[in-house]
Amino acid sequence: MWLLNATTEKQRTGLAEYFNPTLVRTPGASGDGVEAGMRSAVVQDLPDSEKAAEFDDISRRIQNQLSGTGAESMQMTNLLRHVVTRMTDEGLVIELSDLTEQPLFMDDTAQPQPALEELARIIARVLGQVRNQIAIAGHVRAYPEMLVTSPVWALSDARAHAVRNLLERGRLDPQRIQRVTGYADRKNRSANPMDPVNNRIELILLR
Repeated sequence: MWLLNATTEKQRTGLAEYFNPTLVRTPGASGDGVEAGMRSAVVQDLPDSEKAAEFDDISRRIQNQLSGTGAESMQMTNLLRHVVTRMTDEGLVIELSDLTEQPLFMDDTAQPQPALEELARIIARVLGQVRNQIAIAGHVRAYPEMLVTSPVWALSDARAHAVRNLLERGRLDPQRIQRVTGYADRKNRSANPMDPVNNRIELILLR
């Protein structure tokens, strides 16, 4: 059984508190809370160059929180092994990937494992401090061609929507989700299309 299953409610609270946002306090932001500051961080009237710099700064801070640097427990370290972040022209990509011994979904279904449920709560908390819209993309490994009906399209779509549901349960504003897409096995990470490493969900914080 994966380590998170053995954690107590207090330990799970500790995981969330590790990510309790200290991301940005924008100078001049109204309100006393960090959330108020973060929600003022994306200012529509800024010039494009300043908007880009602001987005890059926020993204770096989010990446730092999701890197696991300074994690205080083995549970946290194990959990964040599923997370890889990178910057693209579209925005900040937060990739949630299967590990060989720790899949994010149960077998070949869209039923989340406890690890994914915990990750979604943490990411919803972190992304809840900015205003940018979010895109969700589901990717799955290929299946043998001998199958009468390949599950890749339905499965990638169902998994993307499962993560959307988890984020919304974590109190992420549903109006911020711009699109949910299933890419089947069309954008593999591995040269072997059936490699489990191809199973992943991408959350994109859009510019």
